Amino acid sequence: MPSPLPARRSRRTLLRATLPAAVTASLVLVPLPGAVAAPSTGVVIAEVYGGGGNSGATLKNDFIELANPSGAAFGLTGHSVQYLPGSPGASSKWGVTPLSGTVAAGARYLVAEAAGTGGTVDLPTADASGSLALSATTGTIALVDGTDPLTCKTAADCAADPRIVDLVGFGTAVVHEGSGAAPGASNSASVARAASLADTDDNAADFQAAGPTPLNSKGETVPGDGSGGGTGPTEPGTVRVHDIQGTTRVSPMAGKTVEGVPGIVTGVRTYGTKGFWIQDPNPDADPATSEGVFVYTGGTGPAVKAGDSVLVTAKVTEYYPNSSGGSQSLTELSNPKITVVSSDNPVPAPVVLDGSAIPVAYAPDAAGGSIESLPLRPGTYALDLYESLEGMNVEVRDVPVTQASNSYHELWVNAREQDPRSSRGGSVYLGYDRQNSGRLMVQSLGAAADFPVADVGDRLTGATGGPLDYTNFGGYAVQATRLGAVRSGGLEREVTRSGLPSELTIGTYNVENLDPGDPDAKFAELAAGVVDNLRSPDILALEEVQDDNGPVNDGTVTAGATVAKFVEAIKAAGGPAYDWRSVDPVNGKDGGEPGGNIRQVFLFNPERVSFTDIPGGGSTTAVGVAGTGKRTSLTASPGRIDPTDEAWNSSRKPLVGQFKFHNKPVFVIANHFNSKGGDQGLDSRFQAPTRSSEVQRAKQAEVEQAFVAKLLAADPGARVVSLGDFNDYQFSPALRTLTKDGVLRDLVNELPASERYSYVYQGNSQVLDHILVSPAFKPQQTRYDVVHINSEFATQASDHDPQVVRVKP
Repeated sequence: MPSPLPARRSRRTLLRATLPAAVTASLVLVPLPGAVAAPSTGVVIAEVYGGGGNSGATLKNDFIELANPSGAAFGLTGHSVQYLPGSPGASSKWGVTPLSGTVAAGARYLVAEAAGTGGTVDLPTADASGSLALSATTGTIALVDGTDPLTCKTAADCAADPRIVDLVGFGTAVVHEGSGAAPGASNSASVARAASLADTDDNAADFQAAGPTPLNSKGETVPGDGSGGGTGPTEPGTVRVHDIQGTTRVSPMAGKTVEGVPGIVTGVRTYGTKGFWIQDPNPDADPATSEGVFVYTGGTGPAVKAGDSVLVTAKVTEYYPNSSGGSQSLTELSNPKITVVSSDNPVPAPVVLDGSAIPVAYAPDAAGGSIESLPLRPGTYALDLYESLEGMNVEVRDVPVTQASNSYHELWVNAREQDPRSSRGGSVYLGYDRQNSGRLMVQSLGAAADFPVADVGDRLTGATGGPLDYTNFGGYAVQATRLGAVRSGGLEREVTRSGLPSELTIGTYNVENLDPGDPDAKFAELAAGVVDNLRSPDILALEEVQDDNGPVNDGTVTAGATVAKFVEAIKAAGGPAYDWRSVDPVNGKDGGEPGGNIRQVFLFNPERVSFTDIPGGGSTTAVGVAGTGKRTSLTASPGRIDPTDEAWNSSRKPLVGQFKFHNKPVFVIANHFNSKGGDQGLDSRFQAPTRSSEVQRAKQAEVEQAFVAKLLAADPGARVVSLGDFNDYQFSPALRTLTKDGVLRDLVNELPASERYSYVYQGNSQVLDHILVSPAFKPQQTRYDVVHINSEFATQASDHDPQVVRVKP
């Protein structure tokens, strides 16, 4: 499954944060000799304010704000935030505030601390509360894995404490990271990590002083710069929006305060990341400079409406929705003071995006480096075009839906119909150098109930338009103030052909974190897919089967209850009484949702095929090959392929089983390679993007290819089927490795190009799941089908489409 994961991903429009791609718990304080530095890549301290309730302060309370820089929820239960005075003495002790709950992917987490006697403005509702009385000017805050007070009082000692997840010293604090403590803290100023949430382990470089802006997990803050409001500008200044946006991806005015910027409000967001877009109705003549910009208000939301003519005084900032994932930045105006000059003005006419406007080339190539400083070429590259229109009113007309609507009230369209299309109406992804440049997300600024339900192959007729935003999940998105009507494309869920009595049918299905606590309806829907759409394969490899209590992290690794419930659901749907085999993983060692212990499972119909049980298999025992010729067999069945090899660290190990069909042995390998977590996105500011996760999958492919080669060396006629969720494309290094020397043949390459997909992500129909076969299965003996029942539909039992092959051994 790629990253970020649906329903477990960071949401720029729901929660304001910038996130790296993985959660770890490593911090280290640097600047002293002998102290080893490793920048934090997990939950980080985002802001610290100790002036609450002091003289001259507006906020009543001190606070500490955390941010979750990952693509998955992070549990805080058992963690704490701790405070040490800036110059600790012999009797100084760390104060502790225990934490609980989780920080959602992309979210902030607000910890309210002690109140002073002054101040007039309450914090937004805190996610946790304590009584630590922070100094306004100097001190050290640590995020700690544990609730026992720390004992370290020097940078070196704290660097050696593995419980510390992140730390910031401010003012003149003795304990800090890097060259110095974060500067500038006062009764009216917090220290806050930069918008990118970058963590270089240098507090002086990573933090800056500004008006406090507390933000909780719901995206709620206080108005303006924390002062509760302010007087807006009365006259237009000299700066215009196109001056702010400039001709590259980063504003030439970033970090500066601009006065009286005029514009017409084109859209208002009243949920999540609250704010509004303005556009200058008097554009310049440069196509590279956008005339629109987002004004971030937070708090209770903006008191403006579309058509208002406004003047804005604010700070120009560059917001990176997912800095470690390589996202581009969104230029915006923060901590604004706003004056409404007039209302009911016409909104600037939209820029129409279609095949004549959108270049076929997707992005400039900087050999993996940043493209931020490159001059925009909107007539040459699609990403440059979208950046040149960032914040402006745009429109698409009569466009095909290329990814179905979801629970976040968003869908994807392709405004450039010349891009390659799938056989069922999607945008098929056929190569790293063959991007579908017309893909755009559509999100609604209106009521959720008004958002259309649409499947791939439907069309949004008429006009759909609004400000063009940049999000942390998929890049550019039309924030729709107007939505076209859905015209159905009549897409139906596919049904594969039944196998003949002489054919062995083998399928694969990622059942998306299935556990006994899932609703009965999910089991029933998955089971109906197996019986009605896959025609009850003789052998079915399942991926993402969780243990018997799902994500409860208590050491349980068995999955008998999960599988039994699914087998009963299949029987209830009219299917066979499947038997099953699997190998339990070592607790917490196979990746996936924490506590879930996902694994692969073989279901098989004992009326059609038998399983050859060979003792000796285990979670850490490598299966081997015994015998030669027709006596070739596994040393254990079921077993795992080289499970202690580093290639499988924090990833699922291949499950291999020996079956017999019509008295002939068949070796089946069920796979779930490591995810794409950590890869830079297609829309990254680094081009070409780095696909770091490919390295591990390539190693996994080497290990498995070598195992298959051993089988074929023992018996060149061995019947081998390797299948499952490989989390990679048919043109990827991993799949090239699996098929090298002709040991396996990837059947998806034998489909027409328009049918090569099993998953839809960011509007691309792409291949993640595969079935590969050894040379014993000749092309004329194999009938392969990707059965499209999930990925193209708004209602899904899983996010993957299953596959099946019919073979004549």
